[in-house]
Amino acid sequence: MGSGMTFGRSESSSAPPLRILPLGGLGEVGKNLMVIELGDEIVVIDCGLMFPDEEMFGIDLVVPDVSYIVERREKVKAFLITHAHEDHVGALPYVLPRFPGVPVYASTLARGLLGNKIREHRLKDNPLLAFDPGETIKVGSMEATAFRVGHSIPDAMGICLRTPYGNIIHTGDFKIDQTPVDGKGTDFHRLAEFGKEGVLCLMSDSTRAEFPGFTPSERTVGEAFREIMEGLEGRVIVATFASNIARVQQVFDAAGTFGRKVAVIGRSMEQNTRIASDLGYLRWGPDQLIPKDRIREIPDNELCIATTGAQGEPMAGLARMANRDHRFVEIGPGDTVIVSASPIPGNEESVARTIDNLFKNGANVYYHANKRAHVSGHASQEELKLMLNLTRPRHFIPIHGEFRMLVQHGRLAAEVGVAPENIYIIENGQPIDFAADGSARRGTRVEAGRVFVDGLSVGEVGDVVLRDRRALANDGMFLVVVAVDKQTGEMVGRPEIVTRGFVAEPDDRLLEGAAERIARAIENPGDHTSEIALLKAQIKDGLSQYLYERTKRRPLVFPVVVEV
Repeated sequence: MGSGMTFGRSESSSAPPLRILPLGGLGEVGKNLMVIELGDEIVVIDCGLMFPDEEMFGIDLVVPDVSYIVERREKVKAFLITHAHEDHVGALPYVLPRFPGVPVYASTLARGLLGNKIREHRLKDNPLLAFDPGETIKVGSMEATAFRVGHSIPDAMGICLRTPYGNIIHTGDFKIDQTPVDGKGTDFHRLAEFGKEGVLCLMSDSTRAEFPGFTPSERTVGEAFREIMEGLEGRVIVATFASNIARVQQVFDAAGTFGRKVAVIGRSMEQNTRIASDLGYLRWGPDQLIPKDRIREIPDNELCIATTGAQGEPMAGLARMANRDHRFVEIGPGDTVIVSASPIPGNEESVARTIDNLFKNGANVYYHANKRAHVSGHASQEELKLMLNLTRPRHFIPIHGEFRMLVQHGRLAAEVGVAPENIYIIENGQPIDFAADGSARRGTRVEAGRVFVDGLSVGEVGDVVLRDRRALANDGMFLVVVAVDKQTGEMVGRPEIVTRGFVAEPDDRLLEGAAERIARAIENPGDHTSEIALLKAQIKDGLSQYLYERTKRRPLVFPVVVEV
């Protein structure tokens, strides 16, 4: 890959391919990270995290495996951020330390929210630079233009990357909202211009590719809030995502209609509200916002509370209010709660539990099943077709979605006229390489797994540890301490047995049998000194087999051999 190559000449077979490589976000919803590589330049779009599922015991966060770009560190020119949701920016604090000096480009609101995160993690080596909708920046031999799209956070944008081989468009997360709350809609004009220039490849959001029609406008949520609030005598509590600034704006607007004051509760919600209002993305009436410690002074029919915890997170505002362990708010009869979010896959149970607890406390609850107090921030099928028709790409890669969503989105692309052989349904780690003449092929797969964050350790807990945690959670543990004679290798006295999560009180017959089986396992005639590791293995095998025969369970067996 010499650097003196000529771009754009199809006869130059030595020209390096333009590579598009997802390291996260395909075949899953979360940890989005897209790599675009040309010769000795790499641009990274987004760098997100994913929340663990129930099977990942003790794991706090999941971030993409970035070893591909770490190995090519000197090529990485910039991180471009489409918007400030956690699944697009949450991994930056874990990834940036490996790329000192590489700038991060983001919109005004995203910089505000990210600046906070970067300060908390004490990162000082990566400049945070302005890149707002409508602006163009130069990154190596490429140019990036940000265009505005509608989504559930202000300043969301897609990115058009002009390369010597053609234009690549990454939509970011988007929906086509004709009546956005902030009045700033998707930039159709710019998208049509890109389409006219010619688009080599489009990568587009597949989250709602299975849903026909159009996603309703964010405005409909404000109407639902007003319908619910009208005529209520008690307090109104609205739970939503802290990052959904437009939704928080609508809480203020609806509350204002009925002369209610608003208190904001939850660390992330308080932070985001402060940052968004400082930057002019949130507005409220004079004296409408009240501090949370004044909640008790305000009459119930004049109060509205915005809080976090719409996903049932145990430590967030709503769950604590539902469990009556919140400092400022106890939910009781007369309260109306609006859960303005639909459960993220995997969170259904915790959301259901929180809603149950709210009802048990006597509140009236509006949630995803009984009132449209939430709309998605992602495009449905007709909007996805509109994006394809505006940009008219030669090649198409559906991104941001579980595998079935990518397949559905690929079918939509074929319906609107993209050649089926130019539609690539791929997973993380599968590169698509474009030649200088615009033709494309699948490259050799690269490593693109998951890295687990557990407490302060990043990547130290791997699949092996998780497998053990799963086994411990399912069948418990069986610890046995065996004393053996140093000279003869024979067992001295009885083995001590400690169990956890296996059975409450192991019966004597089980323990007798276990001791017998241990003795039999370590009988080794002939050799007087025996290898400890071998003894342990023999005890482990013998005991595991015995416990399975007796209980049909497989606890983790930990043999400890002490020489006396």
